[in-house]
Amino acid sequence: MVFSMEFGILFLVALVCCMIGFYKYVYFISIGYGLAISGQGAAMLILLRDRLSIPVVISCLILILYGLRLSGFLLYREVKSSSYRRHMTTEIKDGSGMKLWLKAMLWIFCGILYLFMISPVFYRYDNGNTGCSVSFVIGTVLMAGGILLESLADLSKSRQKKNNPKRFCDKGLFRLVRCPNYLGELILWTGVLVVGITSLQSVGQWIVALLGYVGIVFVMFSGARRLEVRQNKNYGSDPEYQEYVKTVPILLPFVPLYSVEKYKFLIL
Repeated sequence: MVFSMEFGILFLVALVCCMIGFYKYVYFISIGYGLAISGQGAAMLILLRDRLSIPVVISCLILILYGLRLSGFLLYREVKSSSYRRHMTTEIKDGSGMKLWLKAMLWIFCGILYLFMISPVFYRYDNGNTGCSVSFVIGTVLMAGGILLESLADLSKSRQKKNNPKRFCDKGLFRLVRCPNYLGELILWTGVLVVGITSLQSVGQWIVALLGYVGIVFVMFSGARRLEVRQNKNYGSDPEYQEYVKTVPILLPFVPLYSVEKYKFLIL
């Protein structure tokens, strides 16, 4: 079954968890995003309680850990980092002038996206495949690896900015790609898709799972574009930065894609 009562409950959980976006609309896709993923992971543990197994628990705990780490990091950065607060104030609209119905539409869209993103994990276990398998092992390794990469990238960026706030990040993981935290996200959600891909039972389930995956890939490339535009504005006259962006891929390692600024369809 594509849609069920349990699936609807997960949707409601996602909506409740990202309601924080009504305070600042950017929270729909930042702090609320992390809370929605962790909330859905916790809800799945309850909804699947009669089918609990080690794989079920591991998958749900990874989603919970991921969401709490992300939302906690974003909240800590906003509270503790004065430079980030200035960036939020000067370069990101607070949404104070956004009409309520537009915020509501964004809220519902985000709830649907976050639901579709975790759907491969839910479908796998809701369809009765609660045991260990090759796809579970590979997907779980990717999920854990994605969280680790994203965490290390965030930590590295924080340290580099603390040591030299006015310089772009180009050390450590930032020599691999210019957006290693977004790469970690892509690896994580690729893992989620792999975990459930062999258990999808209908065209509808495939459509939901793929829409969620394509959606987050689009969001990550859109985020990479926003970062590139901002960095070009801040560091474009720096010869070292110009050399850096010509030699280090923006998002995918070993893929010679060095810029996405010209791709207007990535604007959100």
